[in-house]
Amino acid sequence: MLILGSFPSILSLERDEYYANPRNRFWAVMDELLGISRTLPYRERLLHLEQRGVALWDVIAACRREGSRDGAIRDPEPNDIPGFLLAHHSVRLVVLNGSTAGRLFLTAWPGGFPAGVRYVVMPSTSPANARYRLPGLVDRWQVILAAGEQG
Repeated sequence: MLILGSFPSILSLERDEYYANPRNRFWAVMDELLGISRTLPYRERLLHLEQRGVALWDVIAACRREGSRDGAIRDPEPNDIPGFLLAHHSVRLVVLNGSTAGRLFLTAWPGGFPAGVRYVVMPSTSPANARYRLPGLVDRWQVILAAGEQG
């Protein structure tokens, strides 16, 4: 499984850590669903994700943006996600963390991906997504459990 955000926040870029903002609920969701404690050091959390067959990346490799809001993204340059999927045949599900990641993903690669790879757009774990509290996010993100059971 490949989980894609749009582009890291300023804090994430400074710390060189995905979802470094303590208000972002990504690690809380992983804690609830996969039992990866959000209190573990970052590198240990990544190792636990890897052991469960989960990779993290972003749709965007580079862009112009003031602040950390997805709405401020300008001139996005996409990562080579189709190339990644061709090189990593075991990936069967791409999980897009938020509607901006989903929109950018579909815009960048309208032609599709290798056979057998599907994608799903999930509600953003960002603190800017006030529509969902943690229990609602956990409920919606349960798709990653089903994907893990399928191999």
